Amino acid sequence: MCGIAGTYARDGSEQREAVSRMLGVLGHRGPDGEGSYADGPATLGHKRLAIIDLTDGGSQPMLDGSGCYVLTYNGEIFNYVELRAELEREGIRFRSTSDSEVLLEAFAHWREAALSKLNGMFAFAIYDRHERRLFCARDRLGVKPLVYAWDGRTFTFASEHKALVAAGAV
Repeated sequence: MCGIAGTYARDGSEQREAVSRMLGVLGHRGPDGEGSYADGPATLGHKRLAIIDLTDGGSQPMLDGSGCYVLTYNGEIFNYVELRAELEREGIRFRSTSDSEVLLEAFAHWREAALSKLNGMFAFAIYDRHERRLFCARDRLGVKPLVYAWDGRTFTFASEHKALVAAGAV
């Protein structure tokens, strides 16, 4: 049960302090690590509960092999082994054994169409560093929560409502 948090500020302002406060209230969701990433309008944060890949290779926020996409993710992709094999056949190389990296590389390869290939429970955000766009999604049933707020200037998202409060978004 990882915790994810982040912001996308229309004016391009960095939101490190807000995301730090959000991660502070999500501490119970991930005792195995914490990370954050900020670039232009996007700031992503992650509290890690290591289950599939216990090494640092599964740490987040995670950049894909091209350095274009950044992921923060909570969940489990049940068919990640099969997706990984399919991506490897298409020439994609992996640096870890995590389902997080498979999700990230699947998105980098298939973009939004990757969602139709995912079997699992998940909530994630991926920031495209080149297009400066944020893409967020959750599983079809909402097993893994993704809550958000938009005030006309900043889009704020997290695993729990109280993180939105901590950020001052609501």
